[in-house]
Amino acid sequence: MGQIEWAMWANEQALASGLILITGGIVATAGRFTQWYFGAYSIVAGVFVCLLEYPRGKRKKGSTMERWGQKYMTSVVKLFGPLTRNYYVRAVLHLLLSVPAGFLLATILGTACLAIASGIYLLAAVRGEQWTPIEPKPRERPQIGGTIKQPPSNPPPRPPAEARKKPSEEEEATAAGGSPGGPQANPIPVTDEVV
Repeated sequence: MGQIEWAMWANEQALASGLILITGGIVATAGRFTQWYFGAYSIVAGVFVCLLEYPRGKRKKGSTMERWGQKYMTSVVKLFGPLTRNYYVRAVLHLLLSVPAGFLLATILGTACLAIASGIYLLAAVRGEQWTPIEPKPRERPQIGGTIKQPPSNPPPRPPAEARKKPSEEEEATAAGGSPGGPQANPIPVTDEVV
């Protein structure tokens, strides 16, 4: 079995945490909680986390499904270089962002989720993973002459591939009525009588 790429799990967890922080912040701010400013902070922190985590990183093995519109955010995240590529930095950043939101009941769930994402990012960093952008592969133009094939020589239904092999000389002789060693005489005389 292959190894788990922890950064993929951390990315999904952090993105969900950002959405939960935004939701809790809206509830706290709209509900006029006594410490509503932590709710406003949670909205800003949640938006920042969602923008940072929206572009998925490329997997080491296999293919990675790109999120819708990710290519625009990928270029922004690439601008920050090692600050966004290094998972140690992301782990510390997410942990620090989660602390102020923990002082309000409406945002405590987002805080816990973001702290868990921070732990998963730390595990990914210890295992040597780092964020690499998903680059679009250059499309190779098919050569016009190379894609055209000859039409089939015999009409359908066609026999299986094994039956389509060209017979050898022995098989041709056997099929013509002779034996592989040469002509053979029929032991029973055949007469043609018309009645």
